[in-house]
Amino acid sequence: MTRLTRAAAAALLACALALPGALATASPSLAAPITAAPPITAAPPITAAPPITAAPPIAAAPVAAAPAAPVGAGAALPAPTGPYSLGTTVLPLVDRSRTDPWVPTAAGRELMVTLHYPAARSGDGRPAPYATGEEARLLTEALGIGGVVPGEALARMRTHGRTDARPAPGRYPLVLLSPGFGGSRWTLTHLAEDLASRGYVVASVDHAYESYGISVPGGRTLTCVACTALDEGGVHASVVTATRAADMRFVLDRLTGPRPAWRHARVIDARRVGMAGHSIGGASAATAMAADPRIDAGVNMDGAFWEDLPAEGLRGRPFLMLGTHDGMHLPGGQDASWDRTWPALDGWKRWITVAGAEHFTFSDYPVIQSRFGLPQPALSADRAVAVTRTYVAGFFDRHLRGLPRPLLDGPTPDNPEVHFQHR
Repeated sequence: MTRLTRAAAAALLACALALPGALATASPSLAAPITAAPPITAAPPITAAPPITAAPPIAAAPVAAAPAAPVGAGAALPAPTGPYSLGTTVLPLVDRSRTDPWVPTAAGRELMVTLHYPAARSGDGRPAPYATGEEARLLTEALGIGGVVPGEALARMRTHGRTDARPAPGRYPLVLLSPGFGGSRWTLTHLAEDLASRGYVVASVDHAYESYGISVPGGRTLTCVACTALDEGGVHASVVTATRAADMRFVLDRLTGPRPAWRHARVIDARRVGMAGHSIGGASAATAMAADPRIDAGVNMDGAFWEDLPAEGLRGRPFLMLGTHDGMHLPGGQDASWDRTWPALDGWKRWITVAGAEHFTFSDYPVIQSRFGLPQPALSADRAVAVTRTYVAGFFDRHLRGLPRPLLDGPTPDNPEVHFQHR
């Protein structure tokens, strides 16, 4: 059985960022650890021309060239597509009722949550940072691209949110986001910003010790202890999904409970909650839904299901599987967990694949490739962003807001890359 390990996760991501198309031919031993292994609990198992009036020789002396622009200068996330301005805030949360599975001596389970939400058009608040310099440095170094994409340059990529801006009046559905293994919550920022601009409160969660680097209060940085645990064996990836499900339960409690951690929590409509994730974060969406009936709808973006759903499925709640159109996530593909999970989904469901997509298409990595001059994959960053935003937002619009979204009913000319495998 293929295992999820830090080395394989980093190699797969570095391959996606540096060698477009390579994942289509990568061996299962490289590609499978994040997306293909069956769950342990299962039954079977990124020279002008001279001027026309030439100056005299003295005036035409060579002019010193301007200094080269820094790498990634002016880099920005794609603009959100919705009508709302964006506010953002960061909440450090600690669940002291639980022992952290990766560092049992820690004082509880630490989570870092970034909220994106519809904001009033007052212009208050500072521009929100993309990441901390240390977080970005650790990620680029882990991927072996630090020489091309300096961490400080990546951390300065421009976002569209304003820190602690006043929320727009009204109440909005809540969407929880969980990143892929080794990644951080900010690698899903383009999606979080777009959902918030469309009228959602979005809580992007960093899970302690499961990212290459998470900056937490007190100047500390939590690194990927879980990576080491999985590398050394004896721990299955289902521990990650089960732990993240418990993390999301705690986040929901702290955002929608009687003493919420966010002072503007009144804008959250706790009766309408969804969850989406990338890679193992997507698998965790299914696990979290099975464990917590408050989560009304879920999206798995290209992640293997590391645990079987219970006999009662998701109790009729809707679920979207959005993946690559290749040998991994087509029906009958290498990731047998998608074929096995499909019949267990007992509510509205779709199995959608995207031609030209790679595993990291559904995150910010295509944007990073485009903005920092890395080789481009078959599916352009613009299309990767558009498809991910359109179908994830369409799904939540339909199931959390009751809005008609015909694009979920079958192929459309505007999205020729999108294929419906099952409906």
